[in-house]
Amino acid sequence: MDANSRTISSAQSSIHRHLAQRVARHAGSIFLKPFSDVNRRAFDNSMAAWKQAGEPSLILDAGCGVGLSTHHLARQFPSHFIIGVDQSVHRLARGLDWPHDVPANVLLVRADLVDYWRLLHDAGIRLARHYVLYPNPWPKIGQLARRWHAHPVFPTVVALGGRFECRSNWSIYIDECAAALSQLTALPIAAQPYNTNAPITPFERKYLASGHGLWHCEANLAHV
Repeated sequence: MDANSRTISSAQSSIHRHLAQRVARHAGSIFLKPFSDVNRRAFDNSMAAWKQAGEPSLILDAGCGVGLSTHHLARQFPSHFIIGVDQSVHRLARGLDWPHDVPANVLLVRADLVDYWRLLHDAGIRLARHYVLYPNPWPKIGQLARRWHAHPVFPTVVALGGRFECRSNWSIYIDECAAALSQLTALPIAAQPYNTNAPITPFERKYLASGHGLWHCEANLAHV
């Protein structure tokens, strides 16, 4: 992959001053956006596949893109069932440069995450692990509401439990994500540099090749 990714440029130099207020507002309200029939069908079909597999511990790869990370996670956790969700048909339909057999414990789902997360929660499902890898950072100051940790759905994301991890090549995104997680859980969660010699997503590979720094935050939400 070409090492030509530009670093993120933003006028924002630290955690957004309105983040805590927004997180508190979302935590104190109920998100009532109607579910789309398309997303509900995608969810039902994915749950049927999971049940057919015997309902093993569930891992969600949220915003999986082409699904490369989902495949890697399936090999890393062979006793789990890994669902990769992305809203882009184009990304999910792209061929993978995958040198192994397709893991049997992988399912890629085309759905909107806002609905899929809430449908998981409403079904009473708890995750074993939950990955949000290199989401769109929306780095402009006025784009705070587009970042997942400032979205009305984020309290639902936290309520799904499990071992949660978010990665980004923008340190402020991870600083904010960690702050939002700490605010919602009262757990001491901090952003940390992330280093790897084995990238599992195309973005991770490209950012490393371009010399970017990577950051992540992790939280054990099993008892939240």
